[in-house]
Amino acid sequence: MERTLSIIKPDGVRKNVIGEVIRRFEAAGIHIAAMKMLRLTKAEAQGFYAVHKERPFFDSLTDFMSSGPIVVMVMEGEEVIKKNRELMGATNFKDAAPGTIRRDFATDIEQNVVHGSDAPETAAFEISYFFNALEICS
Repeated sequence: MERTLSIIKPDGVRKNVIGEVIRRFEAAGIHIAAMKMLRLTKAEAQGFYAVHKERPFFDSLTDFMSSGPIVVMVMEGEEVIKKNRELMGATNFKDAAPGTIRRDFATDIEQNVVHGSDAPETAAFEISYFFNALEICS
């Protein structure tokens, strides 16, 4: 059983697609083991995306991620990281396959509705950033 973190970003919350995104995960057989809505401060967004701090998009990304509420989820399943990334689609929504979340709902490369961990090590860090062990219901 593998775990990953998924975030419905501020644009996804504003567009009222939370339910549809969750429906797609569940339809793909992904179990949601924890979920909450919160609003990151700029400092919290910078901490979460610290791996990108030298990248030119760091400030705009952290401004965006602290601009409104987000929904964070711990998801479980066989090859859940791979499944989640397939459901999300390419980071650039223009390159995402038809029927993926980003292709259907995104309008910008940064404001692309969802985030998902890209590897087990990343998932472990990202999950622990938002959840403690008591909040995760396997």
